[in-house]
Parts: sequence; structure tokens; C-alpha cells
Amino acid sequence: MLKMRMGALVIALSLVMVSTVHAKEERAVLPSAMVAGPCVEGICEYRLQNGMRVLLFPDASKPTVTVNLVYGVGSMHENYGETGMAHLLEHLLFKGTPKHPDIPGEMQKRGVSNNATTSLDRTNYFGSFPANDETLDWLLALEADRMVNSRIAKTDLDSEMTVVRNEMEAADNNPGGVLMKRMRSVAFDWHNYANMPIGARSDVENVPITNLQAFYRTWYQPDNAVLIVAGRIDSTIALQRIATHFGPLKKPLRTLPALHTVEPTQDGEREVTVRRGSDLAMVAASYHVPALAQADSAALAVLADVLGDNPNGRLYKALMEPKLAAFAMAARESFRDPGLFTVLGVLPKDGDAGKAESELLRQVESIAARPISDEEVAAAKQRIGNGLEKLTSDVNAVAMALSEFQAAGDWRLLFVQRDAIAKVSAVDVNRVAAAYLKSSNRTLGRFVPTAAPDRAVIPAAAPVASLVDGYVGRAVADSGEAFEATLENIAARTETFTLGDRLKVSLLPKRNRGQTVTLAAIFRFGDEKTITGRSTAATSVGPMLMMGSTTMSRAQIAARFDALGTQAMLGGVAQSATIRLDGKRDTLAEALALAADVLRNPAFPPDQFEQLRLQAVTGVDFQRKEPGALASMALAQYFDPWPKGHPLHVDSFDESLAKLQALSIEDLRAFHRDFYGTAEGEVVVVGDFDAVALKTQLQTLFADWKSPAPYAPIATHYRERAALRESLITPDKPNAVLLARQNLSLNLADVDFPALSIAVGILGGDPLKARLASRIRQKDGLSYSVGAGLQADESRTGRDDNGSLSIQAIAAPENAGKVEAAVREELVRLLADGVTEQELRDTVSARLIAREQSRANDSAVAGLLGNQLYYGRSMQFEAARDAAYRALTVEQVNAAIRKYLKPEQLSVFVAGDFK
Repeated sequence: MLKMRMGALVIALSLVMVSTVHAKEERAVLPSAMVAGPCVEGICEYRLQNGMRVLLFPDASKPTVTVNLVYGVGSMHENYGETGMAHLLEHLLFKGTPKHPDIPGEMQKRGVSNNATTSLDRTNYFGSFPANDETLDWLLALEADRMVNSRIAKTDLDSEMTVVRNEMEAADNNPGGVLMKRMRSVAFDWHNYANMPIGARSDVENVPITNLQAFYRTWYQPDNAVLIVAGRIDSTIALQRIATHFGPLKKPLRTLPALHTVEPTQDGEREVTVRRGSDLAMVAASYHVPALAQADSAALAVLADVLGDNPNGRLYKALMEPKLAAFAMAARESFRDPGLFTVLGVLPKDGDAGKAESELLRQVESIAARPISDEEVAAAKQRIGNGLEKLTSDVNAVAMALSEFQAAGDWRLLFVQRDAIAKVSAVDVNRVAAAYLKSSNRTLGRFVPTAAPDRAVIPAAAPVASLVDGYVGRAVADSGEAFEATLENIAARTETFTLGDRLKVSLLPKRNRGQTVTLAAIFRFGDEKTITGRSTAATSVGPMLMMGSTTMSRAQIAARFDALGTQAMLGGVAQSATIRLDGKRDTLAEALALAADVLRNPAFPPDQFEQLRLQAVTGVDFQRKEPGALASMALAQYFDPWPKGHPLHVDSFDESLAKLQALSIEDLRAFHRDFYGTAEGEVVVVGDFDAVALKTQLQTLFADWKSPAPYAPIATHYRERAALRESLITPDKPNAVLLARQNLSLNLADVDFPALSIAVGILGGDPLKARLASRIRQKDGLSYSVGAGLQADESRTGRDDNGSLSIQAIAAPENAGKVEAAVREELVRLLADGVTEQELRDTVSARLIAREQSRANDSAVAGLLGNQLYYGRSMQFEAARDAAYRALTVEQVNAAIRKYLKPEQLSVFVAGDFK
């Protein structure tokens, strides 16, 4: 919870626009204290007398509601010595008000999935829940209350400061994150975009509570807020409730501070070097570019896609194909003020950094020598458009995306930017590349005296009002049907049958917003004997499937799926191959035929195989010094009962590298020939599709291709392991990782599972409210993330029972011992005292709401139906599980705790820099 959303998320949102829609916009009946503003494509704005703006986006197609409250304050609004204040304040707003003393607990009780994020320009608080008038009214009342009545107390600051500091330490374990933070601080001379929202450690540790309270009173006011409510709502009722809760808040007498700093034009190359413990080398370059509202922003978005797409982008072909880099990307920021356009390459171990840097800069700064073509621009706009359509199939996602455009000046910029991208030409893209991607505007960088510097002057943006005033957008689309995602309705609407002897199929047709459809297929083969010794080849075949077929190259396959508006994933592991398609009704048949051809006829091109090997080796090398990876490996190997060569054996880093180096392309071809087939498995399709036509196509494509190696699952069983504690040293890593485990004899179908699952949820299921979080994060302030989970085995026949209790936490290395002690104390306390009636009821309520909510998601429903096909279950199993949760008593839960949990058998693995 309470994460900063920077970098990739902001960049992604800047590229994703809203699709064309076709229904009539309807105005709600307004409360007396509210006036109507503009409407664009189904989203309508309203304003209260206190200055607060309201955006409503009603959609009845999914039974969910999202409430997103965006404040116009972020890290750019902080003063000297107060960096990180906006983010720290974000944390403290979950500490409660006089009316709501336990916000996390109240959220959990009502099944509200919630979070908050801090960016450069804004802070937002959001919650999603199954459509419910009472929950909506409660959440609106909460947000209105904590807008002006939050308890910003010294005691809360003292405990939360160490939590935020631990979050900072966790981020400092990431080489890429550290490099980007350092580059930003060098790229900007004066503008506060130089500072990441996490802030400086000294500021976070020493900020006076009075400063934080003053910051809160200044910025957390109705005239600096935009409330977004989207989903299954009645607009008239929603506006009345908003007016009831937010209307009484007075507009403050103060005037918000005006920010006037303008970053000067950069006057030469800059450079920053970070030296830290890691095996991962990177090279990156950042260039100043205009704000989102400036005209060149759209062309820069297209340029970023042309350069950074994988596998059709220029950086991929120039850096990754010749193995100069294991990974490469390009992205541009889209903020209120001018930001950065960044390119990055991740080098393989022992890679030539000089050659990679030279080629990276040549690709970016010498575009004039090989201009961007019309075809590249068209393909980039197609990919951006596909992302656009995926976003608008979910109004709740739109509600979140609006945060970024509102922060950049006005929510309607989302539509303005979309229209501008549609008009971008190759001439535009080449022009902005020449204007901004030049050495004198670069932060890599080195200082070179130049008699006649060639500087990039950032044009001023036109007034936002001139871009959005009077804008009406496009028509509103058909939002599909109001499908009630109950177990009964899902069962009634699902058709289940078998193709051939063993290919089981479930089809759930329903009209979705945007005519979206999800297909998930898993095809099974092989048994313990035939797979043994061939696991490395098996897991390498999967990533190679999309690398090229006998008729199409990797780039052609990716481009064709893009043209079909389909996100396609094909993969494979030791005993199965998978197809996952997220597409559209009118292109599903063609996308499925393409996926089937790729699965059946992979080419296994040698150059792509070598690139895959390089990426895998680089990944293994990187993990050697990462605390999380080392602790995870040590734990997995200690609990591994399987001999070398067995499909389930856990290989060490060295074993993995040796197998990768020994692997040949012929091993992959042989595995595909000896095992692959589609006649046995499960296929699930959920969404908008023609069921009659799809049945025929599934029969044609999959029913007759039988695997030479029939499928049989590998049985897994409980094995007791004595407690072990191991400490692993990872130099120069400021964040430590703790992992703990106890094996359990447990199957998902066991009568004890519901009680034990709820017990573990009470112990560590909620990141703020569970016992581990309440003690270690909220009270002691030792960890940003701590929790527990329960793993239960599943089986089609017999009783596989390889279950486990797991606990994880992060902390500063000097606090790792305290965290471990607290974990053990809380586990002993759970065993000694049991759970309370209130804990039981709250956790059961949250669990049932989460299960209900998951059924409104097509991907989750596809997974549920697939499991039912494989394990021979029906919706009655899910209904019985819900009933079992509802019927639980304190006595049953406490009995399960005493039966299964053995603190003396808990093994603990800790990794960090403990010097």
C-alpha cells in the first residue's frame, strides 16, 4: 500500500488514450449547491461552491465502483528541507480521524480494495469495491472527513517515518531505480522535478510535525481536489451524496502558492555514474522535452514507441538482436511542466559498455541519417491505439488514468492528446527527434566545451483552456450488458463440453464493453518419467514459441497480433503449453488461428535462441547478489525433496547456468516434437464471441493433435523439515529480506482449509491491519511490507498434501533481528491466545467480498472455470467454500491453528548487508 507511482506508470498512462464511443451523454439532476461543467465521451464534470471538481463516469456493464480523489500536490510542491513530505503525508492519512480511528480496518471490513500514490504533480487516494450504495456513501464520507480532519500526530509520524525509510531502502536495492533517480537529480538544475517523491532520507527523518501539519492544511482542501467516481452508479444519487458529504466543507481563505520556477535550457552534456554492488550494468540517456499540453508531446509519444517497442522497435534491433544489450527501452514523461525523454539499455554480464553506449546514442541522436518512416509511425500508432481500446473496456481503469491528465493540467487532455496522436505524421516525429534528442540536451553525460553550442529550447505550452474549452470529443460507446457475476449466473451462462477424448471446454458468452473477449487454453502432456532430465529444454520452448514460426518472423507475428488488437501470450513449461488471448469479438477467430499456427509450427530461429539464452544468463547473474533472490533460493533448496534431474528439482544458480550453457537449439526442437500436442487440456473463453463458430474452430484447430507422450500429473506429498535459520550476506544492499516457512499436510479440499486460511489471513493477510502488519509496521515501524500466506495442494485423484505456511518481510539490515523476533512472538501469541470474534468476522467478510469481486473480472473467471475443468469441480464447490467461510466459528479457527501451526518448526532465511 501507499506506493509512489512514477516512471513506467506515468509513461504508460501518457500513451494510453480513450477509444471511440457511441451513446448519448445524459446529465444528472444536480443538487442545489452544484453546477455542471463540460461532458466528454460519457465523462461529466461538476463543481461545488467550495471549488471542488467532480467527474462522473457511469457504466453498468461491470458490478464495480471506483472512487479516486486527486489532490493537486506532489513532490514538486515541497520546499527545501521538506522533500518527501507529500509522500509521508500520504502515509499519515491512513492513520485516522476522530470519526474514523481505524481506516485500514474499516476498509477491510467493507471489502474496499484501496491504495494511495504520490507523484511529481499530484497525490491520489482510491478505492474499488462491488457496487453497493452503502459502501459508496461510507467511502465518500470518509474521504470528506480525512480531507480536513486527519490526525497528523507526532506519534504516528515517528512510527511511519521508519516505514517510509524502509520503503526508500527497498527502492535503493533496485539498480535501475537508483540510476534513474541520480540522472533526474543531474538533469534538472532548479525545477523540483529533480526530486523523486520518496524524498531525501534526512528530510524524511527530521521533518517537524508542525511543517507537515501546515503542508496538510495548505494543500488538502476542496478547492485543490478533483473527485472521480466511475462504475455502476446512479449519477443523480451519487451527486447528491457527494454534495451531502463534501458540500459543507468550506473553501479556505488562503490562496494556493503559485509555482514559477522554469528550468533553464540545458547548455551541454551531463553525466552521472553510480557505483554499487550489483552484477547488472546499464547505460541510459535522458533529454528534456515539453510538457504534456505542448503541441510536440503527441509526436514524442509516437517516437518513444518507434524506438522502444519490443520486438519491432529500433533499439531492440540495434542493441538486443546483436546482443549488445539484454534489454532496451524508450519512454517519455507527460507532466504539467517539461519532463524527460529516456532511453535505456541493460547489458549482459561482461558486455561491452562502450559499444552499447555508442550504439544507444547513435540510434537516438542520429535519426536524421535514417529518418523514421511512415510505416514505423503507422505501426506505433496502431500499438498505442490497441492500448487505448484495452483501457476503455474498463471505466475503473479510466478513472485511474484521469489522475495523470488532471495532474498535467486538465482531465480533458486525455482526449486532446489522443486526437493529437492520431494526426501525428512521420514528418512530425522526425522534427521532434531533431529538436530534442541532441547531445547538448542529454544527461549521460560528459562536459565538452563547445564554441557554438546547439541547445534545445523548450517551447511554452499553450494555455490549457485554449485546448479544452468547448471540446466535445467523440460519441459514447455501447457499454455492453449489465452482467451479474454471481456463481449461479456464471454457471447458468457457461456451456461445458469435451472435444475429442480429453480436451475440455467452457464457454461463457456475454456482451462486454468494447466487445472484449478473453481466451485461456492449457494443453497437457508428459509424465514424471518422460519429463525427467528435460526440464531446461521444456521451460525454454515456451519463450521461443513467439520468436518465429515456419511462415512468419517474430516481428511479423507481433505486428499481426497488434493489427488484430489482441494481446497474445504463448508459453510452455515441463508438462503444458498455454495460449492466452485478450482481444476483440471480430478478430478472435483470426487471432486464435494465428496462435494455433505459432504453437504448432515454431521455427526456433538460432539467433533468437541465443538472445533468449543471453537474457536468461543475465537474469541468473543478476540474482546472485539480490537479497530476495538469495533468500528465496536458500529456502527453496532446503525444502526441495526431489533429486537432480527431476522436473520439480530446484536448481542452484550454478546448476541453472550450466544447463543453460549446455542447452542446444536441437534440444528445444526435440522436446516440441516429443511432447507437444493439444488434444488434452482445458480451453476457457469468456466475453463477447460467437459460440457456434468458436466450437467449430476449436475442433478444427486442437482436437486432433495428440501428444506422443500422454499426460499424467506428478504426485506431491508433505514432508516434515526440521527448523533451520540461515543468514546470507549481500554487500551494499540497504534493504534486507526475511523469508520463513513451515511445511503443512494440507489439501485445498480438506475440511480444515477454510479455518486455517482465515487464521493465516488474520496473522498476515492484510498489509496494514493483519497482526504482523499491526505489530511490525504500524506499532514498531520496522518494515514497509510484512505478511503471511497459506499454500494448499490440489489434486485430481488421491490426496496430494504438499502445503505450507510462508511469511515474508523487508527491513533495514539493522532491524532484521527485531523483525524476526516480532514474527516469532506473534506466531506464538496466535497459538496461545487464538483469534477474536471480531477478527474472524472482519476477515471472513473481506475474504467473501474479494471472492465476489474476482468474479467480475473476465480473466479471474476464466481461471476459475479452467480449474473446475481440470479438477472436475463445479460452482457448487465455490458455493460450498463461501458457505464454509460464513459458518466458521472462533472455536473451529483456533482448533485449526493448534492442529497445524508449529512455531518450533519455522525455518527462517534472512539476506542483507549485516555488516
